[in-house]
Amino acid sequence: MLKPFKRALLLSLALVSPVMAETFVFTAIPDADETKLRERFQSVADYLSEQLEVDVRYIPVKSYAAAVSAFRNNQVQLAWFGGLSGVQARALVPGSEAIAQGEEDTQFVTYFIAHKSTGIEPSEELPEAIEGKTFTFGSKGSTSGRLMPEYYIRETFDAAPEEVFSRVGFSGNHSRTIRLVEAGTYEVGAVNYAVWESEIEEGTVDTDAVSVIWETPPYQDYQWTIRGDVNERFGDGFKEKVQQALVNMDDPELLNKFPRSAFIPASNEDYESIRNTAEKIGIID
Repeated sequence: MLKPFKRALLLSLALVSPVMAETFVFTAIPDADETKLRERFQSVADYLSEQLEVDVRYIPVKSYAAAVSAFRNNQVQLAWFGGLSGVQARALVPGSEAIAQGEEDTQFVTYFIAHKSTGIEPSEELPEAIEGKTFTFGSKGSTSGRLMPEYYIRETFDAAPEEVFSRVGFSGNHSRTIRLVEAGTYEVGAVNYAVWESEIEEGTVDTDAVSVIWETPPYQDYQWTIRGDVNERFGDGFKEKVQQALVNMDDPELLNKFPRSAFIPASNEDYESIRNTAEKIGIID
């Protein structure tokens, strides 16, 4: 039989443990090198934990679809999504909201890149010379690596990518797209401009082997999306606290890891054009 003091101690722990064990969990689409993502988002977890005064944990996922599934299944309460994956996730979780985006995400672009062997020169329009070449998108669920480039390919050639190119692939992420085109495995590819610029700055791209040949018009892209039930779980006003913490993020080193100059408020309505484009080319119903 437990002694009165020990029994009282166990009872007190039982009463407080649900609160102590409550962890705010987030994930992010795996759009770049995994090591970089872990470093970036662990820094975000540390920052949010301090700002929100709760335990915050980042969990990596292997695919864009897995990020959406984790959000749908309440395995995570917050996610750094691309435009398309955010639209998909919010459609699956009623009440969820886009709450913050990078300053640059209001005017995001995709770069089309080509191997030097193609001889394709930079152009103001999508070069028709890409027709018949081998081509790689990023992830199937990527806005900058699939949705928007496919839209402009269809607009230019009035045909599906499989009809335009001799071979079509999906690299899985933007860093991998750069490596595949750089190596000549694919002659042309579509890549997130921010990843390209970041790798150029780091000196990890062989610019003698691969170069940018076209830049899309701007569109809305990445955003932080939060589940609508977080206030019930973490307390009144929690969603607003998360949004404020993200918007107030001003550490240059942390922002540079995205890379973004700042985060600003966002709303679901900001991504209606992305949803409409996805419907138009048949990626979502």
